Amino acid sequence: MSREKQILLELEYMTGFEELGIRKELLKAVQDMGFSKPTEIQEVAIPLALQGEDIIGQAQTGSGKTVAFGIPIMESIDTRSHHPEAVVLVPTRELAVQVCTELDKLGKHMQIRTLPVYGGASINVQIERLRLGVSIVVGTPGRIMDHIERGTLRLDKVRIAVLDEADRMLDMGFIDDMDFILSKLPKKRQTMLFSATMPEEIKALSRKYMHLPQEVLVSKDEISVKEIEHTYLQIPEPRARFTAVRAYLKKHKPRLAIIFTRTKIAADNLAQGLRRNGMKAEALHGDLSQRRRDQVMQRFRQKRIQVLVASDLAARGLDICDVSHVINYHLPDEPSTYVHRTGRTGRIGKRGVAFSLALPDQMGLLGEIERFAGISIEEEELKIGKLPPARPGFNNRGFGIRNRERRQHRGRSRLGGRNNPRRESRDRSKQHSERKREQGPAPIWRSL
Repeated sequence: MSREKQILLELEYMTGFEELGIRKELLKAVQDMGFSKPTEIQEVAIPLALQGEDIIGQAQTGSGKTVAFGIPIMESIDTRSHHPEAVVLVPTRELAVQVCTELDKLGKHMQIRTLPVYGGASINVQIERLRLGVSIVVGTPGRIMDHIERGTLRLDKVRIAVLDEADRMLDMGFIDDMDFILSKLPKKRQTMLFSATMPEEIKALSRKYMHLPQEVLVSKDEISVKEIEHTYLQIPEPRARFTAVRAYLKKHKPRLAIIFTRTKIAADNLAQGLRRNGMKAEALHGDLSQRRRDQVMQRFRQKRIQVLVASDLAARGLDICDVSHVINYHLPDEPSTYVHRTGRTGRIGKRGVAFSLALPDQMGLLGEIERFAGISIEEEELKIGKLPPARPGFNNRGFGIRNRERRQHRGRSRLGGRNNPRRESRDRSKQHSERKREQGPAPIWRSL
């Protein structure tokens, strides 16, 4: 049986994608990826893109937008070309790898060569890959600029440029880099921009570099992750966070969960605390080496880790299909960040759960999120039990005793006898150590 007949036979049950008029190799690849029919963004964007239209797509991560711009790219590429014909800009190295993986799956029957380029990886290896020839370059703005300035990345053959998660790149300070890269591309090209939100700076960039773009707006409910159940728990004070999250995880037993924290230290300490409570948890943040981050992500995808505790920056662009729960350990300040965070669950029609911890003075912020996203966040019924005992804060702990000691010794001789400064210092250290032993080990919530 010829390869063409085999592909046609395997497409018998496909519904929807064949109506988009794409080639048989892509239909087979889409089937292998598990798509039975196009998502909303794919159904609208692909026909427009195949006609060569510039596109502004407002859709979140997980809506299937990689396939939405990937299929038009595959249709346009001349596999005989030695130079890149498509460039995809993404905010993070993790997303660069994920997008390349998806494009590799799409192009596996077509011999399409893709290359992720990002900081933290050997630039010499990337230069060698570019020299050997690639069809699609997916990368972060900083590293792509580096290759342009070195002359190792030729853009004169580029037919399609894609800005994926443009608002995230704006948040990370890449607006000037995006401007520079777009200015170096051929004037005659197709440009597609995808973003969950549309800040004014992104609109200005689209007006400058796009020609009569067609707007593809996924419904408001879809952008607001309508497949997600949104809940919250009001906690009395910050030290209740760990106790509340531990109780929530024990109650719901999520299949895979991502917990968002504001800081790297909080991510490390929370992951450590969860491991002490028998949970498989790892932290993901910018202080980890690229190798370590890749290892953590691989373990999470393989479900060897149950809980991923991540900072916002490290988690941007994460695309993992089976995440059942997203937990906001620290509630984000911006409603749009809430949409991005919770978009990691409820992927492509699957149900998901988003749970947030809110302090009393953050209840107004929850209302802002509800209005922005067009959702209802219901209160979670959860008994968190007794909070750990309060301990003196760092700024006050022990200083009252030290000040009394200073006052007692003020004006006395600083030489010899019991007033010897070194002996006094040793005595104070000994007293402090004894007090610390009496208080016992610091509870995990102290630095969360």
